[in-house]
Amino acid sequence: MTQQGGDVYDRVGPVLQSGSVANAIIAAIKDLNQDVMVLDRGAYLRVLVPQCCTVTRSAIEKHLGRPFRFPGELETVMSAFKGSLQLNQDDATWRFGHTRNHT
Repeated sequence: MTQQGGDVYDRVGPVLQSGSVANAIIAAIKDLNQDVMVLDRGAYLRVLVPQCCTVTRSAIEKHLGRPFRFPGELETVMSAFKGSLQLNQDDATWRFGHTRNHT
């Protein structure tokens, strides 16, 4: 396996169908997160961020230039994702981690 495999182990984020909506989502993710990696696979774009990736509806709307229905419209361009995903009407968060015992 290449070293890149080790570099992406703890990274999380969406896999998006290429297009203008995906570009706006990626720009929003870059605004809100550090060390964003985008792997262009032609038909789709894999977005990877260390440990936690967050995007907000308002940040996407800023880059898209129009209202964005969240999370429904996100789900139409997100074919897959890595990590555990939490969605609501204002934001989406993908997290890496192991289950923790809360005692």
